[in-house]
Amino acid sequence: MRKFLERVMDKVPRMNEESIRGLLRVLSDENERLDAVLDSMMDGIVVCDEDHEPILVNKAAERLLPLSQQELFDSPLWESLRDDELAAFFETALTGKESVIDREFALDRASGTRILSISITPLIREKRIRGTLVHVEETTEKRRREMRLRRAESLASLTTLAAGVAHEIKNPLGSISIHVQLMRKSLKGKAEAPLARYLDIVTEEIDRLNKIVVDFLFAVRPMDIAPINDDPNSLLGELVEFMRVEVERSGIKLSVEYGKDVPLLPFDKRYMKQALLNLVKNAIAAMPSGGQLSLSTAVLGDELRIAVRDTGVGIPEDRIGKIFEPYYTTKENGTGLGLTLTYKIIKEHGGDVTLTSKPGHGSTFTVVLPIPQKEHRMITGNCPDGEDCEAGFEKTDEELP
Repeated sequence: MRKFLERVMDKVPRMNEESIRGLLRVLSDENERLDAVLDSMMDGIVVCDEDHEPILVNKAAERLLPLSQQELFDSPLWESLRDDELAAFFETALTGKESVIDREFALDRASGTRILSISITPLIREKRIRGTLVHVEETTEKRRREMRLRRAESLASLTTLAAGVAHEIKNPLGSISIHVQLMRKSLKGKAEAPLARYLDIVTEEIDRLNKIVVDFLFAVRPMDIAPINDDPNSLLGELVEFMRVEVERSGIKLSVEYGKDVPLLPFDKRYMKQALLNLVKNAIAAMPSGGQLSLSTAVLGDELRIAVRDTGVGIPEDRIGKIFEPYYTTKENGTGLGLTLTYKIIKEHGGDVTLTSKPGHGSTFTVVLPIPQKEHRMITGNCPDGEDCEAGFEKTDEELP
């Protein structure tokens, strides 16, 4: 195209009006084609001039970046962004003339957390830097697939150890516990207070190890879930009443918001209650000095979302991807299996669980469960009197051909 324009420019003085009009139509068509290509791209493209002001923004960039359209082409790019973290990043990178490759950012949207990968490279023209090219790619699903794969691999590795753990740890612990009880009987009535105190400590440690083994076996054992249609709001209400005393003793304010028009869903009440209980206990542990715990249900499209929010210490971004992995814990006495069990239970129900968190601003765990959909069809036929009529019927997805 560039060589074509150079040849045309040489001939312009000898061209008549009709030829010039034809040339302009060709250039206009070519420009529209380039615009169509840019706007059809899934990745965002932003081109800035030497003053860092956008001169080209495709549709994907407008969709992915939180841009203010009013100031978009009249000020530096960072002044048009409605996210402080992104704005600071672009100001530093553009003014510092830095090249950045695949820097990731997590943006909170109404539909959930989206992860963007941003690259910034200089725009070279005639061997000079004439501006900046910004490439924006959404990597949310890619990162989720990677985390799901990593979690699945971790759970698979645990399965191979389950039988050995059951034999090598649980059985000796039972034997130790029996002998501690025999020692207590032997000391009964004797003034051996220090020995009794030491035995209490041994008993506590035995109980703790037993709990670790039980959680471990639960994590690797196939689940015999028996889902039946039940009310998620009712389940959340039972959980709230069960945990209310412990929450209040911890100096935490509890609030609950039940979504409207929440349908009955197929789930195993025992397992689902355990999954949510683990999330609530995790939130309580994150607020040792008290705070606010918020539980809610909401229907969004064909999904039910159960959110557990806390105002605790939060989790650094580099640890969020590891939080559901076995044995990973931020607690001093944690087993690192609680959230792994929650993840496994939710996946067994065909759902997913996500985490958004910032240090010092708390965390939000969101359980997403699919809502079974019914497809409605209308049959249009002829009534006996010759007039059109409609007969409505519905089938579930399983009944449809």
